[in-house]
Amino acid sequence: MEGEINKLILVWSIIVSSLCYTHKVAQIFPTGTPRIISISPIIILFLLLPLNFTSIHFAGITSFFISWLSTFKLLLFTFNQGPLSSHPPIPLSLFIPLACFPIKLQQPSHTNKPHKSPLNHVIRITILALLIRVYAYKAHIHPHIILLCYSLHMYLMLEIILSLFSTVVKALLRVDLEPQFNEPYLATSLQDFWGRRWNLMVSNILHPTVYRPMRSVSARIGPRKWASIPAVLATFMVSGVMHELIVYNIGRLRPSGEMIGFFVLHGASLSLEIVVKKVCEGRFRLPRIVSGVLTLGYVIYTSFWLFFPPFLRAKSDLKSCRESLAFVESVKNHRLVGPTEVSCPFL
Repeated sequence: MEGEINKLILVWSIIVSSLCYTHKVAQIFPTGTPRIISISPIIILFLLLPLNFTSIHFAGITSFFISWLSTFKLLLFTFNQGPLSSHPPIPLSLFIPLACFPIKLQQPSHTNKPHKSPLNHVIRITILALLIRVYAYKAHIHPHIILLCYSLHMYLMLEIILSLFSTVVKALLRVDLEPQFNEPYLATSLQDFWGRRWNLMVSNILHPTVYRPMRSVSARIGPRKWASIPAVLATFMVSGVMHELIVYNIGRLRPSGEMIGFFVLHGASLSLEIVVKKVCEGRFRLPRIVSGVLTLGYVIYTSFWLFFPPFLRAKSDLKSCRESLAFVESVKNHRLVGPTEVSCPFL
């Protein structure tokens, strides 16, 4: 674990230095080919950095934050677009956290939106702790129940981690940030779930990098009414590829294609939903409670089938448990210990 923390310090030092360089390059080359050539090596570097880690937490978080979100933000930035581009330019003190973390500055029209109570975070942490205790008895629990617990676990972990980073950045920089989740369990359609409720930072970054360009191309070569369909499929395909990259960085197993299959399936399903809505034009609509149950049921069932198996083959649950217990043990003993020095309830 001590070696991993040293790697973490080195990798994130490289990230910060690279972003300082990128910020300076943008001042020298405001736009054009020289700017693209200057920033492209940083994008390639960010894709490779998670390979330095063997820790599932460090590799997973760095893959998501840097190899995915940061590279896409920098890709937009090379063309003077996206959240990192502004007039006047964003100061370096704000540029680095906006590039590194899944956060977005809140627009003035949203400033009066009520913030979630701290009690919500306490409840989420409590439920997460209970789930970890449930895993100790997973040999006696139906596998589908355990997978359902994994679904809830993943949502809670993402919510807690992203909220933590947003809170820290907000406290340090004194800026308002947009929430990362919007109660996805209340989704009434796949459009609602993926576009307006689940992991909004990913939606916000995929929209300008993949969806809008693809829709523009589709509108020029085909009927404008259906231009969104190829754009949706392309967006979900790219999301599937990036999820395959994250899974590989976590487990270092040969990609199985299941992640791509999961997101292509949802892209096709969402496209079908769009077609049905356009054809029906509001003449037929399921009650919200029915459509909500069907939406969540479909997301959970397809996750059991395609999303979770790659993580389970990589033994992500065991590794995560060991590392978490090793960290807790190191805090108790005021020293760093290896993950094999503590017992894990999964085993």
